[in-house]
Amino acid sequence: MSAGPRLALPWRVLVVATGAVLVWLFLGALLDSDYDRPTHAVGAVLTTAVVVPLVVVARRVLDRRPWAGLGLLSLRAGWRRLLFGMACWLVPAAAGFALCLGLGWVEISVRTSVGDVLRVAVLLVVLVFLKEALPEELVFRGYLQHHLATRLPAWQAVIGQAVLFTVFGFLIGAARSVDRLALFLVFALLLGAFRAATGDIWAGIGLHVAFQTVAQLFGDVGAVFDVVGGDVLGVVAMGVIPFSVSWIVLRHRYRDHLDWRALAPDPVR
Repeated sequence: MSAGPRLALPWRVLVVATGAVLVWLFLGALLDSDYDRPTHAVGAVLTTAVVVPLVVVARRVLDRRPWAGLGLLSLRAGWRRLLFGMACWLVPAAAGFALCLGLGWVEISVRTSVGDVLRVAVLLVVLVFLKEALPEELVFRGYLQHHLATRLPAWQAVIGQAVLFTVFGFLIGAARSVDRLALFLVFALLLGAFRAATGDIWAGIGLHVAFQTVAQLFGDVGAVFDVVGGDVLGVVAMGVIPFSVSWIVLRHRYRDHLDWRALAPDPVR
């Protein structure tokens, strides 16, 4: 694809970030009802069905650049990093769950059968992938972070997309409290670091799927567990421990490849 006249980069970032907010607000209003699985499924399918074409159009029309620059390789090429991202969160989270249960900080009881729990877990993996992980990673770590990284050092691009993601969470109503805003910011910083280190968004998608699926499974969305001490579980087992360990693992594994001061190329073809 040949290069040509393009909107200035700040305008392209603004257009896509604003488009993302409008899409999520529109879908939220369209599907505004009491929670049920069919509505969740419809929302998940619609989110991916709308957001992916939005990014495709932005890349072709606004950027006049090939898709490759956004870091969404084929699943055949990215499945190992997908599993790596999932493991980075799931393994320390499991240790965090064991710690919280062992110390008596949390009590968890199952409302239904093990088979039902497994069916809900598998369903939530698919829905989280379609509604949150794929579209959010493609927009924020794929498109926005990539564009910021072509002009800013990697560490500044990570911070920039994290701020945009936090503002996005506030505007769509998902992060209106201080603790939720902090979660969005820290989560986005970690996901941005995975993007900068690995060069694509598959590891971030894996981590995003793992975190969101477990959070929903043990919350009201899953509706299969009764949890006493949910706040402690969320902060310790789903937050501090897996986020910290994920960062340590990432730094260790990619210590010879990550240059926080480097600029990212934007391939023309």
